[in-house]
Amino acid sequence: MKIFCLILFLISSFISTSLAVEPPPETIYQNFLQCFTNQTKAPPNSLADVVLPKTAAAFTPVLRAYIRNARFNTTATPKPAIVIAARSESHVQAAVICTKSLNIQLKTRSGGHDYEGVSYISHVPFFVLDMSNLRNITVDPATESAWVGAGATLGEVYYRIWEKTKSHGFPAGVCPTVGAGGHISGGGYGNMIRKYGLSVDYVTDAKIVDVNGQVLDRKGMGEDMFWAINGGGGASFGVILAFKIKLVPVPPTVTVFRVEKNLVENATEMVHKWQFVAPKTDPGLFMRLLLQPVTRNKMQTVRASVVALFLGDQNTVMSMLTKEFPELGLKKENCTEMTWIQSVMWWANNDNATQIKPEILLDRNPDMATFGKRKSDFVEKEITKDGLDFLFKKMIEVGKIGLVFNPYGGIMSTVATTKTPFPHRKKLYKIQHSMNWKDPGTEAETSFLQKAKSFYSYMAPFVTKNPRHTYINYRDLDIGVNTPGPNSYRVAEVFGRMYFGENFDRLVKVKTAVDPQNFFRDEQSIPTLPGKPARR
Repeated sequence: MKIFCLILFLISSFISTSLAVEPPPETIYQNFLQCFTNQTKAPPNSLADVVLPKTAAAFTPVLRAYIRNARFNTTATPKPAIVIAARSESHVQAAVICTKSLNIQLKTRSGGHDYEGVSYISHVPFFVLDMSNLRNITVDPATESAWVGAGATLGEVYYRIWEKTKSHGFPAGVCPTVGAGGHISGGGYGNMIRKYGLSVDYVTDAKIVDVNGQVLDRKGMGEDMFWAINGGGGASFGVILAFKIKLVPVPPTVTVFRVEKNLVENATEMVHKWQFVAPKTDPGLFMRLLLQPVTRNKMQTVRASVVALFLGDQNTVMSMLTKEFPELGLKKENCTEMTWIQSVMWWANNDNATQIKPEILLDRNPDMATFGKRKSDFVEKEITKDGLDFLFKKMIEVGKIGLVFNPYGGIMSTVATTKTPFPHRKKLYKIQHSMNWKDPGTEAETSFLQKAKSFYSYMAPFVTKNPRHTYINYRDLDIGVNTPGPNSYRVAEVFGRMYFGENFDRLVKVKTAVDPQNFFRDEQSIPTLPGKPARR
């Protein structure tokens, strides 16, 4: 579908302090293409599938393919002037150099799972650098390592590892369509977090395009910048091209199970006890807890589901939990033994994981988006039964809300909180607030977003305080938005300390050193130090 843009934008905040009229879209495109051609030494006709203006037939399909939140996939959603569908490192270098020369904002997108769409929308003129074609994965079982392109999906990472070795895996997320670049650089985690920690704990090298268009590896960028992109979010510092990761061993047999209870089935007892067991049990056992209001026998109640991965056989986990967690009521029929790669598919909601082929992990599901809002919290002390009763009542009252409790402990509690920018390692567990809806339109969106805010306020007494911590990969613009001007650092410090705690200060120093003009910026990017010259 061709979209013709006839509107001239005002970009006074970009060019100078005086009002200036942005050149017509055709001029911007021609200037960018000329620069891009010069930088890459490629003839313009060979770039028809790389540099996509709004008038290109491929513009809308490429843009929509990796929009994962339908809230940002409407006719009213701001669109980039150009999408750069990079197919090589030189394309990324040229995209940075040429976008900077035009004084336009550049948004970099790997998988599009950022909950607020900051990688592909903006309210000032912008370009999108789409990394989905830079998905090469090279696995070396001999050295137990792999190079992973930023545009590869986690499903592709797991599949390529499985192709080469059946005894290794990687501790990253459970959703196969998440892009590796954003996931890893934000300190991504998965269901092996208690055994192995975060994805960034296994990054040994990286390649990034810096603000000058240079390709740097770990040695070239230096340890400060390498530290920053391993949990501080890569988009504030440059464009991640690839990560080198260390693989982890997985046993030939793992066990998965799901147990569900509602309030009349003593769900409160199970949830309360979960807090004392899940973060402290065998590190090879990860028990995620899901809470959701449901209707049973025409009565509103809350369903609590424990979904688990154990890196071992079912007899071992059954024996363990019979002693440690009798409130769970785990039975043999709840458990299924399988291979690690099958467990990856099971966690991706493929109930027939032992029958289907792992090739399903290569399915990117393009142009699949649902309406949603996410928030997150961290818990340091177990919530009392009275507190849980209060939250359950509020869940029923709000409706639609879902909570996901992810236990920490294990190896997480043994690693220093400053080793990477991720500061939350010592917490008991993390909570993701999840609100999903199907109704399009602003009325439904306003209603559901208000409900999400309301429940977030109900949760306040039970979670971390001063600051109330939250997780950078569960982006939430409610906690603050970067705006140019004298107060930009002060505003950014509020959400920055919620995301990064004491590590925020080091991130700001790195940002100021490597991108003093603040070219790589978005609604919640790391700011430069006050008083330093910053791009507006």
